Amino acid sequence: MTPNEHVAAVSAETARFVAAVRAADPAIPVPSCPGWTLADLVRHAGSVQRWFTVLLRRRIQAPPTSRDVELKLPERTQDYPAWLAESAAEADATFSDTDLDAPMWAWGADQHARFWVRRMLFETLVHRVDAELALGLQPELDPALAADGVDEFLTNLPYAAFFAPGTAELRGENRTIRFTRTDGDGDWLVRLRPDGFGLESGAAAAEPAADATVSANAADLLFLLYGRLDRSAAEVAVTGDEQLLELWFANSAF
Repeated sequence: MTPNEHVAAVSAETARFVAAVRAADPAIPVPSCPGWTLADLVRHAGSVQRWFTVLLRRRIQAPPTSRDVELKLPERTQDYPAWLAESAAEADATFSDTDLDAPMWAWGADQHARFWVRRMLFETLVHRVDAELALGLQPELDPALAADGVDEFLTNLPYAAFFAPGTAELRGENRTIRFTRTDGDGDWLVRLRPDGFGLESGAAAAEPAADATVSANAADLLFLLYGRLDRSAAEVAVTGDEQLLELWFANSAF
């Protein structure tokens, strides 16, 4: 997907999020985010959007020293959905004024402004799914969008140790896990090395065998990587080294 497609998808995903929670009880618990209510979930999503928007406006070139940002959070939790919609509108206006290909500090692999748009997209999408699950709704994902989310997750996970410390345990002696999409093009080979882990590319990514393989449609792969689906689920096919998979899923929480 292109950066402009990510921009459009942020708006679309936020609109779906808002539509799901607009008339819901803010106190409803969110099982996929233990300890959170819908109000907590919406506040988190809107706060992240506003924080990323500030970073984009400032075109930061180094890690920020403070996360203080004016959230303009309403007093009543019933007003949180409208506030989330306003957060997305502010983000969209900032996207329009930003060269998304401009160099910019980011905590992940892509050191450009577009990193923050893509990250905002999947932060919003996953929590939209959380809200729908909490409300007993069946989440729907565009397969191409879900596949892009799988790629974004696996690309950036090696850089996430400062907020996902378990990733420091993802080490191995040249051990590989293949994640394969079953509903279209999509194949990702992760290699665990003594000094770290990461996605393979080029000829290395095309090697025929992996120590473990996980196969599912794009949406279920995304849910699996984000801990919203267990690898024992019927929707997921798993083969190979079970200990390697246990290491991965025990330490790759985002």
